Amino acid sequence: MSLGKTPSKPWRMTLTLPSPASPLKIGTRGSPLALAQAYETRARLSATFDLPEDAFEIVVIKTTGDNRALIAADKPLKDIGGKGLFTKEIEEAMLSGAIDIAVHSMKDMPVAQPEGLCLDCYLPREDVRDAFVSLKYETLQDMPEGALIGSSSLRRRAQLLHRFPHLTAVEFRGNVQTRMQKLGDGVADATFLAMAGLNRLGMADVARSGMAPDDMLPAVAQGAIGIERRSDDDRAAEMLAAIHDVETAQRLAAERAFLEALDGSCETPIAGLAELSGGTLRLRGEVLRPDGSEVIAEDRSCAIEDGVELGRDMARDMLQQAGPNFFSWR
Repeated sequence: MSLGKTPSKPWRMTLTLPSPASPLKIGTRGSPLALAQAYETRARLSATFDLPEDAFEIVVIKTTGDNRALIAADKPLKDIGGKGLFTKEIEEAMLSGAIDIAVHSMKDMPVAQPEGLCLDCYLPREDVRDAFVSLKYETLQDMPEGALIGSSSLRRRAQLLHRFPHLTAVEFRGNVQTRMQKLGDGVADATFLAMAGLNRLGMADVARSGMAPDDMLPAVAQGAIGIERRSDDDRAAEMLAAIHDVETAQRLAAERAFLEALDGSCETPIAGLAELSGGTLRLRGEVLRPDGSEVIAEDRSCAIEDGVELGRDMARDMLQQAGPNFFSWR
């Protein structure tokens, strides 16, 4: 992992830096991927501020979404509480002062933060693609009629059923290791994982192939790490500003505005991806019926600074195209 250049240090005279005796506490879930993201955050802060790693304490917090019984039962996320399952306990710990900052996968983050918290730091974005993973087949196209694809993602299931209606989607939850075990046990013939997660775990070889966005548009904010803090914590704000990636922020601002205006919950299959080229932002978005029977898609471009407005406008136009009957399944 390249951490980039160390910025100039105007904070040296004013900022009380953490130390091994008084570490900055970084909250995270305990899955291997969540820990890898927390370690990356610690490494970037350590390098930027010339501090030893033990000036930062990784605090593991178990969330409702990590409940092993729910994972084993492969219950749909929307049926057991939505995206907040992965953040509620961590945010409560931050508000109580038990931790100073929290590291999140941005695709798991609700579009609004609780009062007293803010999310304004993003690390450089990883590979946004979905990975096709199977112990039996090389590509999605190789799978025969009736073959089982395991996924808990409404988006992936709807995209799959829309483009490959001869395949069967089954519920499938858990971290990378759990899902690989389920494939070995024959629960499904294949699944999808985020390429970003596999890369961060050093497990890129698990993927048979990466799905091009033209074939499977990723989730909003896929591949991005966000770092949340208390709104009134000036020290955390200043430290996080030093590792913040502006390009990722510009892309996510458009994507999350699109998601919020379309449907900020996890009950609608939605995909969105913003990309930058020069001063231009390109935003692609999809909203699908859960059974894959219908998809509404848009592809628009604008100046980077207009990305949020574009995201909102695109969502409003897609809702108008959809009409009330599109969401009759809710």
